[in-house]
Amino acid sequence: MSGSYPIEHFIDVCLGISDHAGRKIMEVYAREDFGKQRKTDHSPVTDADLAANRIIVDALKDLTPEIAIVSEEESFKPEGHGVFWLVDPLDGTREFIKRNGEFTVNIALVADRIPILGVIVAPALGVAYTGGIGLCARKRDDSGQWFEISVKEPISDRDIKIAGSKNHMTDASRHWIKDNCPDAEVIGIGSSIKFCLIAEGAAHFYPRFGQTMEWDTAAGHAILNAAGGSVIRMDGHPFLYGKNGFGNADFLAQYHPT
Repeated sequence: MSGSYPIEHFIDVCLGISDHAGRKIMEVYAREDFGKQRKTDHSPVTDADLAANRIIVDALKDLTPEIAIVSEEESFKPEGHGVFWLVDPLDGTREFIKRNGEFTVNIALVADRIPILGVIVAPALGVAYTGGIGLCARKRDDSGQWFEISVKEPISDRDIKIAGSKNHMTDASRHWIKDNCPDAEVIGIGSSIKFCLIAEGAAHFYPRFGQTMEWDTAAGHAILNAAGGSVIRMDGHPFLYGKNGFGNADFLAQYHPT
């Protein structure tokens, strides 16, 4: 299925869309009032989430009117499609509200239940990451330079670095670290940047227990795959997309393939 789509072209277009959304997010970021509200699940949403969502959804409709779009901020999320876009217009809304810069724009394309391309832009940090099937993972640094990235094997157990959630570190995550990597350094960071740290060799594992949604993980998953890593469910089953309700099981993102 991935061969039916111009992956490299889509990545270039999605990067432009994400940069546009990122600029709009930063306009709101510069304001005193973010227009913060609470969604029905009690999670926060801001004017930046909604403005970025409109930019991305409208642009993807123009790019591929035949492909369904599943976005966190769209009230209707179509199910049952073999190919669909997965969008998180502002991943890390809590980090945005805290003004720590650790938030991202995530766009992924899913085909046959796997993410075949991913684009992540972190507008406050000035960096971007891309990757897709048949393509190398790449990073754009804060000077605008692009270079290829890949996962790196730790030199020793004491060299292992774990990307940890700032807001959702659970007892199960702590137990996993203690049982598997007790000497590891834990890097607490928000949003999908955790996947990117592994993809560029700055971290090696990201264990996640508890609720996540497919739009939280798909872009980072695609980039990590392109960098030579993988994402697996903790129960050993393949980590697939297009599930009913789009909820994820517990998972492990890691520097080596399964």
